[in-house]
Amino acid sequence: MDKKKAKERIDWLTREINRHDYLYYTLNSPEISDAEYDKLRKELERLEAEFPELVSPDSPTHRVGGPPRSELPTVSHLQPMLSLESAMSEDEVRSFAQRVAKTVGAEKVLYTAEPKFDGLSIELVYENGVLVRGATRGDGFTGEDVTPNIKTIRTVPLRLRTKDPPARLAVRGEAIMLLEEFKKLNRWLTERGKNAFANPRNAAAGSLRQLDSRITAMRPLTFFSYEIMLIEGAPDPATHTEELDKLIEWGFRVDDHRKVCSTIDDAIRFHDELARERDNLAFEIDGVVIQLNSKHDRVLLGMRTRSPRWAIAFKFEPRKEITKVEDIVVQVGRTGKLTPVALLKPVDVGGVTVSRATLHNAGEVAKKDIRVGDMVKVERAGDVIPAVVERFPVKGEKRCKPFKMPTRCPVCGAPVIAEGAYHFCTGGLSCEAQLKRGIEHFASKGAFDIDGLGTKTVEAMVDRGLITSVADLFRLKKDDLLTLEGFADRSAEKLLESIERSKEITLARFIYSIGIRNVGEHVSKLLADHFGTIERLMNATEEELTKLGEIGPEVSRSIVTFFAEERNRRLIDELLQLGVRIKPPAKTAGPMPLEGKIFVFTGSLDGFSRSEAKQLVESLGARVASSVSKNTDYVVAGADPGSKYERAKALGVAIIDEVEFRKLVGK
Repeated sequence: MDKKKAKERIDWLTREINRHDYLYYTLNSPEISDAEYDKLRKELERLEAEFPELVSPDSPTHRVGGPPRSELPTVSHLQPMLSLESAMSEDEVRSFAQRVAKTVGAEKVLYTAEPKFDGLSIELVYENGVLVRGATRGDGFTGEDVTPNIKTIRTVPLRLRTKDPPARLAVRGEAIMLLEEFKKLNRWLTERGKNAFANPRNAAAGSLRQLDSRITAMRPLTFFSYEIMLIEGAPDPATHTEELDKLIEWGFRVDDHRKVCSTIDDAIRFHDELARERDNLAFEIDGVVIQLNSKHDRVLLGMRTRSPRWAIAFKFEPRKEITKVEDIVVQVGRTGKLTPVALLKPVDVGGVTVSRATLHNAGEVAKKDIRVGDMVKVERAGDVIPAVVERFPVKGEKRCKPFKMPTRCPVCGAPVIAEGAYHFCTGGLSCEAQLKRGIEHFASKGAFDIDGLGTKTVEAMVDRGLITSVADLFRLKKDDLLTLEGFADRSAEKLLESIERSKEITLARFIYSIGIRNVGEHVSKLLADHFGTIERLMNATEEELTKLGEIGPEVSRSIVTFFAEERNRRLIDELLQLGVRIKPPAKTAGPMPLEGKIFVFTGSLDGFSRSEAKQLVESLGARVASSVSKNTDYVVAGADPGSKYERAKALGVAIIDEVEFRKLVGK
């Protein structure tokens, strides 16, 4: 296809896809199937990739987001984005109406009343009908430029639906997250042990202020418009109702819950009706905006420094302590522990908006008999996550089925095992919820010992999508690391060198690195010495394992369950294919000189790293403990020993220095 034909086709596809987006997202009235829509999208993406110079500003491919920016630049608004005077009582609203009547005359006033969205206020700027800028409210005069993020919102027109657009137009509206989408997002975050959003407003703000617009594109935001801030090259509507009609005509989404009121009593009644209806709305609102309909009358009343005199926000009473359980989800923590969490209708508890509360464990849920749809009391103590205290029965309610813990992890699908009162995911390093902690453990001194891979680096790598499993550590390139804050050429090279060195590892350290529940360094060494290869261990039975001296039924079950999970076996195969070489345990002739002895190290040694000293005594048959007890044989004290030294003195345990330690191990 030549360039001329490509441009014609791209222009047609752009118009057609934008039209279908408008029908689907704004009017909720699709004309074609998802498959037909996807076909149009793929054709446009292919043509734009072939002819990048033909990509138009209103191309729907902008909806998927672009590469991250280093910061959000600030921009000045075309007109100030003022806040509204707030009222919490009818008396305050009537006082507002009296002030209006003094200037305009009570017999002439028409008010409009509409929902006050609880979201993020946004300015959109169009030039000749094409969106050129989107900005947050900021301080009302200057906001953050979030144009790439704004373009990902399907209800924001990239081009106005008119053949005769204004030369310049600034529209104000609210970016919000619908309650159903908010519940889905919080469920996803909670299951993975991440911090859930307190309310839909925070979710919308957090999504829109991302440096990476691809993240915004994955968050389902909606935009409602409600004001023309500036218009050039076209007449300014005379009333607010005409203004809203014009916005609808141009392709914006405007909420249907609005009313023209001839008296302030009408507006107050509308507020009361909407307060009763708010729990049935698809989005969160925190009051009603009451304003003059006539633009001429607004000019007569004028403005204060930060708010107009012709409008007021009549707020709702915040929800207090008693709220509805909208869902019960299972959060997977970094250690794999599963915790049931109630997702709540956002409620004010001690001045803090709460949207989730812990249910502790399955036994606690059963004891309190909490189910989805129940009304419950929520309490919050200090900064800890709030808890559901009790259920409030409602006369005539139809209750859902009792809650049950899942048999498979909600994040990775691995089997769930019960240990006492708690349940655990057996996915280990294969589970996304445990990934960051798992990578840190995998790289720790007792495991692969990857120098330079600290908590912050792991967090950044996972958040950027550079690693989605521990195997990805061995796929990292220098260019990947240079995208992370704090990395330059040499630091990136040093980390890659450390990763490469770590590929040769003992079987004991490898077993410890893969994060089997209840398997620490000592048990890992026992397993390595007994089985000799990872393949033999992977095929061991519970009976074989329990025959080993220090391994009980619970640990045996953890090991067998871990290797029964196919994804864990695939991960081990993947590591071996990426060049990890597992060294078999060293063969020893006769008894080892330190067999059965227990060592504890404290302070720093001159001639050994802690890891080297530990490997040395283990090679001679001893084991290393993390704390001092009466069973400890030796405490090796280096420079600046800690509390373990004092503990050893109190218990009468033998304390040796580095010189004595060298003699003992034959060095």
